[in-house]
Amino acid sequence: MVQNTKVKMRLALFGGIYSNYLALEAALRDIQQRGVDSIYCLGDLGAFGPHPDRVFPLLHRYDVTVVQGNYDDSVGNALNDCQCGYTDPKDNHFAQISYDYTLQNTSESNREFMRGLMPEIPLTIDNQKVLLCHGSPNRTNEFLWESTTSDYYLEYLLKTHRADVIAATHTGIKWSRKLDIGLFVNVGVLGRPENDGSTNVWYTLLELHTDDSWTVSHVPVEYDHTTLAKEMRQERLPDEFVDTISSGWWTTCLEVLPSKERRRGKY
Repeated sequence: MVQNTKVKMRLALFGGIYSNYLALEAALRDIQQRGVDSIYCLGDLGAFGPHPDRVFPLLHRYDVTVVQGNYDDSVGNALNDCQCGYTDPKDNHFAQISYDYTLQNTSESNREFMRGLMPEIPLTIDNQKVLLCHGSPNRTNEFLWESTTSDYYLEYLLKTHRADVIAATHTGIKWSRKLDIGLFVNVGVLGRPENDGSTNVWYTLLELHTDDSWTVSHVPVEYDHTTLAKEMRQERLPDEFVDTISSGWWTTCLEVLPSKERRRGKY
């Protein structure tokens, strides 16, 4: 715990909106009350949820800076799939349904916005260097899970990219780890719950103190998930997607989970 220091910079970070505009709006209202200096989304604006175009006005209204995720690159450039990085046929089956819906329902102007996003955003705050990315600095769709990502690999990333802090998302489950040479943070996602039986989603506050130490706070977001589920049904998205929003348990994209993370879930 940091003592006798003051916060000199406060950043709000989130990833994976997945078209969940209701969670995004709730998170941004909460963030606005916390006196943050900047707001960043680490990518994947669409997928999973309904009405992808409803996300963009909120991002612009709250002056959110966005990293390009794999979904944003794919939708922006009308590629054949989401580049999500899944290898299991079942995961890819549901990913394709989600991607096809998002591509068909994202306007050309918003696709142009996605095409123009940068895959990484480097920040220099005083003498601290922060690197914002989607999956990892090595690969946009790399899954960095808490249970399978070694300290050695995180230190390698920090050294290679000359960063004091690396912030990423993509896995859908938040975590952070302090190392001797820096900090890695998975900021979580706003688009769907964490496979823990709770319907809330998450964003992260990253605070730099006057002694150049960092603190990480993962903030839960409650939103109108019942309305989102209703709209998903109206859009004829898969029942499996709706069940996840309603129950807090993942029903798809499970095969990619390492055993420890999967055991936390229901399925």
